[in-house]
Amino acid sequence: MYVEDTIAAISTPVGEGGIGVIRVSGPDAPAIARRLVRRGNVNGDFESHRFYYGAVTDPDTADTVDEVMVVLMGAPRSYTREDVLEIQCHGGYLVTRRVLDAVLRCGARLAEPGEFTRRAFLNGRIDLVQAEAVIDVIRSKTEAALSLAQHQREGRLSGRLDAVRDGLRHGLALVEAFIDFPEEEIDPASQGEIEEKTREALGRIDELLDGFDEGRVLREGVSVLIAGKPNVGKSSLLNTILQEKRAIVTSVPGTTRDIIEEVVNVRGLPLRMLDTAGIRETEDIVEQEGVRLTLEKIPQADLILFVLDGSRPFDGDDRMLLDALVEKRVIVVLNKADLPLRLDVPGELGKLGTVSISTATGVGIDDLKGAIFDTFIHGRAIDSREYVALSQARHRDALAKARERITAIIANLASGHPPELLAVDLKDALTAVGEVTGETTPDDILDMIFQRFCIGK
Repeated sequence: MYVEDTIAAISTPVGEGGIGVIRVSGPDAPAIARRLVRRGNVNGDFESHRFYYGAVTDPDTADTVDEVMVVLMGAPRSYTREDVLEIQCHGGYLVTRRVLDAVLRCGARLAEPGEFTRRAFLNGRIDLVQAEAVIDVIRSKTEAALSLAQHQREGRLSGRLDAVRDGLRHGLALVEAFIDFPEEEIDPASQGEIEEKTREALGRIDELLDGFDEGRVLREGVSVLIAGKPNVGKSSLLNTILQEKRAIVTSVPGTTRDIIEEVVNVRGLPLRMLDTAGIRETEDIVEQEGVRLTLEKIPQADLILFVLDGSRPFDGDDRMLLDALVEKRVIVVLNKADLPLRLDVPGELGKLGTVSISTATGVGIDDLKGAIFDTFIHGRAIDSREYVALSQARHRDALAKARERITAIIANLASGHPPELLAVDLKDALTAVGEVTGETTPDDILDMIFQRFCIGK
């Protein structure tokens, strides 16, 4: 990637719309604006950060391509900290392509995926955590996920990581002071200060690691599989949670043959709900295939809603499904609470969380939503302005490496290891934290991260 050249791309979605935006970044952006955009009968210089009305003209024929609004943002006061030109034309596939083509014929090249944000990172405007948060903002499915991504984009997670790095740097400076004087051993006061700083860093890392599961599910969502024997109310439960008739509900057992999947927001948590075929012994070949698909999906789900009919005794079909749920995260849902209870709950189910509901009356549905939410979000105020969490496995893995090195440092301090070895561990811990924020991230990892972006971002 050549950061000294000029790049361009369409930044709005493909298709019809009110406006289309073509973004240009690099040293040639002002010259492209002067050559392409005619204001009245003149082409001239553009004052930075001021909108101008005009027309984009073909650089070869001078014919009008489209009526536009343009703004030139001079470096470093721009998204990439380079000269950036944005052209707002009419929305539409053909007209935006023609404007982009005119820009490219003036010397720009087509941007690679995520190259604008990568330049913002390389030019020091944002760190890698903030860069990754940009795509999470775009892809957020719930308000809670958006809030988490915005907090990361604003640098709140980066601030926590900076505090970790500051503590480790302080400890390293103390250790290196003794390396410069090999005839001296680390004195007790300095050793205590080194241990204090490393323990503070360890505590901050542990706090971030403890919140990873919550951050991950807010960002990615969770898969919730509704399972049970036929006619216990699985499809009715899906329809009730979705508040729409998505699945066919009849009194005929085995109506659901395939997997029905829908996404719903429960208190800010994105749920991918899967309604499945009823589990039972059957001679119907098609229904057997549905049962097989259900049993295959169970190990892949994050949570199983094991639906039982409270008005019917526990039987062999219920037992067959219960045996398939060993070591899975399960909530037992006793449906038909509006009818007399005839179900004797086996001892194994007593250890699982149980919620009584009625899909006919809506009783208990809010309690069930709360139980699903509490399964993944353990009492943290995710709607708080102060809420910060890890949400990506890359971040977690790098901090886990840092934690391992810090734990070794604390143990080695107590064992009286020489300062040279302590310095190696401290530098390794700093490198691991730097992989999160981008200071020490390998180029191949950077390539993978920015390839996930769209071309215009």
